[in-house]
Amino acid sequence: MKVIVEKNYEKMSKKAAQLVKHQINEKPDSVLGLPTGGTPLEMYSQLITMYKRGEVDFSKVATFNLDEYYGLSPDHPQSYHYYMYNNFFDHINIKEENIHILDGKTQNIKKECEEYERKIEQAGGIDLQILGIGPNGHIGFNEPSQSLKDKTHLVELTEETREANSRFFNSKEDVPKKALTMGISTILKSDKIIIMAAGENKASAINKTLSGQINTCTPSTLLQTHPDVTVIVDKDAACYL
Repeated sequence: MKVIVEKNYEKMSKKAAQLVKHQINEKPDSVLGLPTGGTPLEMYSQLITMYKRGEVDFSKVATFNLDEYYGLSPDHPQSYHYYMYNNFFDHINIKEENIHILDGKTQNIKKECEEYERKIEQAGGIDLQILGIGPNGHIGFNEPSQSLKDKTHLVELTEETREANSRFFNSKEDVPKKALTMGISTILKSDKIIIMAAGENKASAINKTLSGQINTCTPSTLLQTHPDVTVIVDKDAACYL
């Protein structure tokens, strides 16, 4: 893994945005895997600025989001569908038909997950997957477990994850207990991966990701098996390295 340590969150986010811009400029029809949550917000802001300056063109880009809360409609303010449009898609020239986000209100979970996998394959696979990381080492919503599912699936969220995400809701009780997420194999099939982390609360997970024993109890350690991973962290997240 290549490790890039930046001074602070803003510089870390700008570096990630530069790598995404480079990917698109090298391959205008790139397929991107995109995350949500607090960590990538500034990266998206930087990419919007780059787009407005004419530095990057999203017109041929296709995107697949990592995950979505199960039970939330696309117009729910805390759905990842709403998040992506509000924080990114509404501000760039990406085509609607090139945006792919799991349906949190699906009535057929199995079909939804299989269809998502099929669409990724039809797009030629993901060129660049961008990840955040949970304090427990989850990537996407693949939570620590004795075993992990390889493809897109429904997952039960841990109490730790629901607690961490409760800052986006009125209370922890409002945080959904389940989510749809890309599986580990789906993530690892990406040509390139960028993982971002900021803050001391992510330091332990980053340390394990880079040097810990590969195991499903820290899902991010499985990234050690991928040939092209770039880890971008701020100084606080790098404090145990």
